[in-house]
Amino acid sequence: MLKNLMDYNLGEEFDQVLLIKQAQLFHTKKGTTYLMLELADKSGSMRANLWDADEEDLAKYPTGDLVAVNGVIDEYQNRPQIKIFSIRPINNDDGYDLSSFVKKAPETSTSMKEDINDYVFKILNPTWNRIVRYLLEKWSNKFYAFPAAKSNHHATQAGLAYHTLSMLRDAEAISKNYPQVNQSLLFAGCILHDLGKVIEFTGPVATRYTTAGNLLGHLVIGDEEIVLAANELKIDKESEDVVLLRHMVISHHGLPEYGAAKRPALLEAELLHRIDDLDASIYEITKALQETKPGEFTNPIFAQNGRKFYRPKNSDLDKIDKLN
Repeated sequence: MLKNLMDYNLGEEFDQVLLIKQAQLFHTKKGTTYLMLELADKSGSMRANLWDADEEDLAKYPTGDLVAVNGVIDEYQNRPQIKIFSIRPINNDDGYDLSSFVKKAPETSTSMKEDINDYVFKILNPTWNRIVRYLLEKWSNKFYAFPAAKSNHHATQAGLAYHTLSMLRDAEAISKNYPQVNQSLLFAGCILHDLGKVIEFTGPVATRYTTAGNLLGHLVIGDEEIVLAANELKIDKESEDVVLLRHMVISHHGLPEYGAAKRPALLEAELLHRIDDLDASIYEITKALQETKPGEFTNPIFAQNGRKFYRPKNSDLDKIDKLN
């Protein structure tokens, strides 16, 4: 039985068809060039360098294509890395399904859709309920298939829905403890905060930013979708309910330097920002810990200000699905 990429041990040679998640051409200090590849299958991804590469190689191995790789699992800075012996493009006629090479969220889209719909029923404000229902229906196919990020937290197929549902579960627990929180507004904000990513990204396979994604970003796109929904549903877009919901979306990154159009100015908006950051942080730290041997520290995590985290010798991380 053919093993998955992440099942190979250090020093083990393999022949495998892999997806190019990312390809970039870099120059060394000595003036040579190499192609940095992120190669993946459904089990996860690993970096590989193609040395003495040029622009022709970059065109030959673009992001989103499949390649047949013969190599060995090596190690660089305590992380597994592929040392390439040979690599060649896979023809589109070879019958491979690209989606089978993509890491999937640990819960199915069908079950997550049911659970998220249960939270929609708990949004008691009619304006927020109608807008959330309308936008979930409008973007259903993409919302339950797209990742929540290009390469960071929840960068998996259906990662957007999984991140949203995880936040809703956190929001429910918090709002039960603090009765002053408007649960309906918090739930609506959780569901819509990243909805703009269905337009910001190209899709779950070899995810890239669209033109709108690069020029506008998902906060602006999500805000526009709320306004368009209000117009379509004949809801006054100047009403306080609509303005509050828009504020939840445009402020959820917290600070302008992190992309927020406004800093949170509602209790629920502040909670949304913190829940979003909490879920993303737990995901990133868990992913790094899973790539670390028990009794050792992770590599510096960029999203955590370069901090390293210790993996206890008796941790239960192996019980959790491998994150990617």
